[in-house]
Amino acid sequence: MNLKLNNRFKSIAGLLLLVSLFFAMPSMAAQSDSTVVDTTVAVVTTAAVDSSAVVSDTAASATIADAATTVTTDTAKVEEVSTIDPQVYKNFFYYVLLFLVICTVIAVIGKIHSVYVLTRKMNGKYNVLSNNNWQAILLLVFLVVFLAGVYYSYAVWGAWAWSEAATEHGKDIDTMFIITLIITTAVLILTHIVLLVFTYIYRAKAKSQAYYYPHNDAIERIWTIVPAIVLTVLVLFGFFTWRSITNVPEELQKSAIQIEVMGEQFAWHVRYPGVDGVLGKRNYKLTTPTNPNGIDFSDKYSWDDLQGEFIVIPVNKSVRFHIISKDIIHSFYIPDFRVQINAVPGMTNYFQFTPTITTEEMRDRLNDPNFDFIMLCNKICGSGHWNMGKKVVVVTEAEYLEWLTTQNKYFTEDLQKEFATKDKVEAPKTASLN
Repeated sequence: MNLKLNNRFKSIAGLLLLVSLFFAMPSMAAQSDSTVVDTTVAVVTTAAVDSSAVVSDTAASATIADAATTVTTDTAKVEEVSTIDPQVYKNFFYYVLLFLVICTVIAVIGKIHSVYVLTRKMNGKYNVLSNNNWQAILLLVFLVVFLAGVYYSYAVWGAWAWSEAATEHGKDIDTMFIITLIITTAVLILTHIVLLVFTYIYRAKAKSQAYYYPHNDAIERIWTIVPAIVLTVLVLFGFFTWRSITNVPEELQKSAIQIEVMGEQFAWHVRYPGVDGVLGKRNYKLTTPTNPNGIDFSDKYSWDDLQGEFIVIPVNKSVRFHIISKDIIHSFYIPDFRVQINAVPGMTNYFQFTPTITTEEMRDRLNDPNFDFIMLCNKICGSGHWNMGKKVVVVTEAEYLEWLTTQNKYFTEDLQKEFATKDKVEAPKTASLN
């Protein structure tokens, strides 16, 4: 046994030596490269000096200049080559060595345990079933800790992870999620109790014999049919809830406040209709530096469309969002409103909802004077995705109408001039800036 242990430790030591040599080679190679470069520079300089002693002064000067240019070029090339800091190799080797040391310690502990078991067997004191008892007891302890963790998660972090929905349809979505959560939590708890308690009750004992139970049709029907029924109910519940939210009657669509939200990397642009209540048409082919949203100003409905610095909507009023994208797929997501739908290039998606809580009311409920509703992009769309958000403010209807009067129109004076020059018509007076 001693011989085997020594051989194993010799193998581990040899492996560590090979790994250290492997990681030492790159640094040695880097040093040899720098030596070669320095030798080359020295040879070029010496050649330049020797040539100056043979040729005329003019030729020598030219040779030295060429040599200096060559040296400068070679030096620049050497500097351009990106080299890895040797400390990186040292750090990596350190963690590899630490990992191997941990593995060695675990192996030694395992070997000590094997020696202990072998010794007890030789003395006739080894109980084959004692290990089963310990494992079963440890699993019961784990069950208690697990159930305490589930309770702690709900009691302490539940309120933090869950906030009140600020829209009418949000209550239906919350109900759907709560029912799903109750069912899945019950299944989680019951499954773990049965699994870990049965492990203790039916552990191997000295005078117990396992019962051979290969097949039972009734049990298989239960664990197949019951989950199928539960999942079907949940899916249908979610389907009808979603249809009730997205399938809005046409008369309600027309009576709602129309707001267009366009996403692009990495910002949201908001467009409100003017006094006519109708958004003008868009055409991506009309996109110019002065008209980045591609609004079709040949459509008179677009002349009074307003720019929104952020999203402002009135409480208890139905709002219909026209969601589009200028470049790639984004996602229109307002967590507190339970709203999420993709913004897809080349098509318009719609989401209509009614806010029920103003920003000020929510601040009072949360006791947070700095709270704001926020619209986010929930599709990873590039390097600036993390910062692609826009504030959403819910106000009273009077405050909303007052806010609209302070917003600028998309049809600016520059666009009016461009439009008048292009079509040779006078820009409408109603399209002037506020």
